[in-house]
Order: sequence, then structure tokens, then C-alpha cells
Amino acid sequence: MERTKSKGTVIVVEDDMLLSLVETRTVERLGYEVVDKAISGEEAIQKIKAHDPDAVIMDISLKGEMDGIEVVSRVRSFSNVPVIYLSGNGDKLNKERARKTGYIDFLVKPINPSAIRVPLEKAIKEKKNRVLSHAS
Repeated sequence: MERTKSKGTVIVVEDDMLLSLVETRTVERLGYEVVDKAISGEEAIQKIKAHDPDAVIMDISLKGEMDGIEVVSRVRSFSNVPVIYLSGNGDKLNKERARKTGYIDFLVKPINPSAIRVPLEKAIKEKKNRVLSHAS
């Protein structure tokens, strides 16, 4: 079977294994390649550095010392990767904290393919535009 070209690469950062599986399958069904997954902030930072993905799907609540917003704040020191946040609730405090990191979208779980399709397309387009503008 010939493998179709993916629309872009994604890292899924989610500490709930069942949700991680569902999110990964959703992303893959939309035509993207999940190049890696992480369950903690420390692991996420390492994997984002290693893979330089086109987009990151970042849960706010993670195992370990850091939440997803703090992870992205640290990632910003070495990468401008587009981020789509996922949260169990859409509380104003987390949205305000997340806004400071710059993100594509802030989605409240559970997510469905139609909710994440447009933010993923926007993230991939933004990453490609950044690459093109740095090349010129």
C-alpha cells in the first residue's frame, strides 16, 4: 500500500493515555503525521526540540512539575512552533496565561475532528509561512 504524504507533523502532549490515543487518531485521520507523544512537560520540551514539528497539540494539565502553558513558555526560548491548547475547562485564568505564549487555538475537551481540523490547518500554514519568510 502506498503511503500518502502527510499534511504536516504534529506532537501530541497529553497525560491521559486514552485521550492521547483518541487525539492521535483524530490528527492522523485528518492527514497529519504524529511524530511523537509526551505525557510530561520535560518530555514535551525534549521531543519538540528533537523533532521541530509543524504543530503541537498541548494539554494544559500534565504530569510533573509544569503545566502545558509553562511548557510552551519554555519552548518559546527556542521555537515558535504553532500550538493548539486543549483543556478540560475554558477558565479565564488559563486562557489569559496561554494568550501570553501565543497560540493558534484554545479548545475545550472533548474535541472532535471538526473542532480541530481548522486550527491544525491554520497551524501548518503558519509554520510553512514562517519557514518561507526565514528562507528569503
